[in-house]
Amino acid sequence: MITNICKTAAVSCKETVYTYNIFHMVKAFFPEAEIRQTVDEEQEPLVNLVLDGGSYFSVMPDLSVRTGVWSTAGRLLRPEDDAVEQNAFRREDGLRAQGSSDHGALCLPNGDKNERKKQVTRRIYDCLSAHTGEQLAWGTLTGVRPVKLAMSRLESGDGAEETAAFLKREYQVSEEKAWLAARIAERERALLGRLDYKNGFSLYIGIPFCPSICSYCSFSSSPIRLWKDRVEDYLEALFREIRAIGHMTSGKKPDTVYIGGGTPVTLEASQLDRLLSLVEDTFSEAISGKGLLEYTVEAGRPDGITQEKLEVLRRHGISRISINPQTMQQRTLDRIGRRHTVEDVVRSFWLARELGFDNINMDLIAGLPGENAADMQDTLRQIEALHPDSLTVHALAIKRAAQMGQEKRAEGGLEHWEISRMIRDSGDAAKRMGMVPYYLYRQKNIAGNFENVGYAKADKAGIYNILIMEEKQTILAAGAGTTTKIVLPEKIRLDNGKETNLIRLENVKDVAYYIRTIDEIIEHKQRLLEKW
Repeated sequence: MITNICKTAAVSCKETVYTYNIFHMVKAFFPEAEIRQTVDEEQEPLVNLVLDGGSYFSVMPDLSVRTGVWSTAGRLLRPEDDAVEQNAFRREDGLRAQGSSDHGALCLPNGDKNERKKQVTRRIYDCLSAHTGEQLAWGTLTGVRPVKLAMSRLESGDGAEETAAFLKREYQVSEEKAWLAARIAERERALLGRLDYKNGFSLYIGIPFCPSICSYCSFSSSPIRLWKDRVEDYLEALFREIRAIGHMTSGKKPDTVYIGGGTPVTLEASQLDRLLSLVEDTFSEAISGKGLLEYTVEAGRPDGITQEKLEVLRRHGISRISINPQTMQQRTLDRIGRRHTVEDVVRSFWLARELGFDNINMDLIAGLPGENAADMQDTLRQIEALHPDSLTVHALAIKRAAQMGQEKRAEGGLEHWEISRMIRDSGDAAKRMGMVPYYLYRQKNIAGNFENVGYAKADKAGIYNILIMEEKQTILAAGAGTTTKIVLPEKIRLDNGKETNLIRLENVKDVAYYIRTIDEIIEHKQRLLEKW
C-alpha cells in the first residue's frame, strides 16, 4: 500500500517522446498529485522528476539513474536559473547512484526511440516503486489496450505461458494481470476468428441522450429534457448518415451492430421502431438473412426502460441488451445522479427475461464515491440473484469533463487495497455465475490503476466490445460524438510521415452542430471510405 503522499510533482523531459509515459507513470503512483510538465531540449538528463518532498530522480543519456534529496523542494531547476542553483543540482557529491545492473548504463542505438522510451519509463517506474514501496499491477504499461500487446505475441507464435512471461519480463506486469491478459487474448482470438475482415465491418449508432447525466460521466450525452423538441431533427440527420453508410458499403455487410450512447431507450418506442426498421432496410442482407453475429442495444438506464420499448427491441431481433445499474446501493445511485432505484433495476431485468431476452449484460463500477468493499460485496450478492449472462466491471475513472472531475471529488477516500478487493470480489462473483473474462481495457485516471473487465458465460461474449479494443475490423459509426475506425489491408503514409493501417474519423460532439452539418459529415466520410 502506498504510504507516501505527493501533492505536486515537476517533470522536465529532454524530448516530447517521454512526456506521455512519464506523466501517466507518476499519476499511477500519485493519483491526486498535480503534475507540472515541461520540455527542455538543453538539459542533460533525459528526464528530471522532482517530488514535493524534495526527492528527485534523473535518467541520464546512458540510462543510468541519479537520485537524491533536493533542498529547493517542488521547484524544478531550469537552465535560466542562477548558477548556484544549477550547480547544486548537477554536482556529483550527495547523489546516490543506483547499484543494480537494471539501473546502470545501457547503450542503445540512437535511432531506436521506442526501446529508449520503454527503458526510460522502466527507470522511472523502478525509482517510484522503490520510493513508495508499491508495485503497480500493470507495471510500466500506460496504454488502454494491454491485451492488444498480448494478442500480438499470440499471433507471432507464442503460447499463453510465453505471452505472460513476456509481459512480466518486459513491462513488470504482475503474475495475476499477465495471465489475465494472456487468457483473454486467447479467448478474443477465437471469437474474432468468426469475422469477415475483408468484406465485413461493424456498425455503431450513437444516441447522445440520457435521462440525466451521472456525475462521473464525460461521454458526449445530454439530458433528454433539454432536447425533447429536437430529437426528431437529430433522428432525421442520423437516418441520413445511416443510409449514406449503406450506399458506401455496397458489396460489404455488417458482422455486428451496436446501438449505444448515451442511453438509446431515451427514445420513444415509436422512434426506436423507426430506427431499427431503417437499419433492417439498409442492411437487409445481413439482418434479414441472419448474417449478423451480434445485434446489441445498450438499453442502459432502468429509468428509460419500459415494456413497450423492450417489445420493440424483441420484435426487431435484438440479440443482446445491457441493463446497467452501476451499483445496487441506493444512496450511491442518489449521490451520483442516477434517477432510478434498485427496485427499477430488478424490475427491468425480469421484464426483459419474461420477454425472451437471453443475453443480458450488466455494468458495475468499483470505486464509486462513498462506497467500500462491503458495499461492492452486497451489490454483487444482488447481481448474483439476477444471474445475468455477462457482467462488465469498471474501475472508476474520473475525467476532467465530468462533473465529479470538475468538483475534484476523489475516489471516496478508498485505499488501493480496497479497490483491489472490489475488483477481486467481482471476478469471484463472475466465476460463481459461470462466467470467464473475455475482454479488458484500461482508462486514464482509473481508480487504483486497475482495469475494466468484461465477463461472460459461454457464447454470450460481446464481440463488438472486443473489436473496439483490438481494432482488427473496420467500425463505421453514425451519430454525434461517434468515431469511425477504418482498418486498411496495408499501411499507408500519413501527411506527418507516420505509417498506419488505421484511420480514425470523429463526428462532431455537439448535437446541434451535427444536425446542421450532416451533409459535410457524410461527404467527409465518403472521401475517407474511398481508401478502404
